[in-house]
Amino acid sequence: MSFPISPASSVTLHLSLTLEDGTVADSTFGDEPFTFIMGDGTLVRGLELALYGLSAGDTQRLELTPEQAFGLHDPQHIHQMPRSAFADDIEVAPGVIVGFETPEGEELAGAVMELDAESVTVDFNHPLAGHSIIFEVEIIDVVPGEVEE
Repeated sequence: MSFPISPASSVTLHLSLTLEDGTVADSTFGDEPFTFIMGDGTLVRGLELALYGLSAGDTQRLELTPEQAFGLHDPQHIHQMPRSAFADDIEVAPGVIVGFETPEGEELAGAVMELDAESVTVDFNHPLAGHSIIFEVEIIDVVPGEVEE
């Protein structure tokens, strides 16, 4: 019996995220499928919305705008930080992704943009922010979930 994807469903699928220029940013095709629970925050909302109603065996190919996918690139998410905020054992160079802990205890990744002896410029935007994304999926399995009231 096939169930449509709905809130709290456990979904197993293959997916690919491709940029406008054809660069594949992520793909599970040819690898192990990916399983997650709808609504748990694993996928950004725009990607989840594209899945509702699909069932095992269905495929979907959509082009999502930056606003529908990972958001626009926000200059307010670029921060200057003192060089002393980075431990000596952490490699700090342009392009390096560094993990930070928020005051709430959540992990946040930032990409080093540039640095000098006193400061480091870190971009906390999602790496795919500002890009249109071609989102392709093949649904492998859907298990209905219990939605909490």
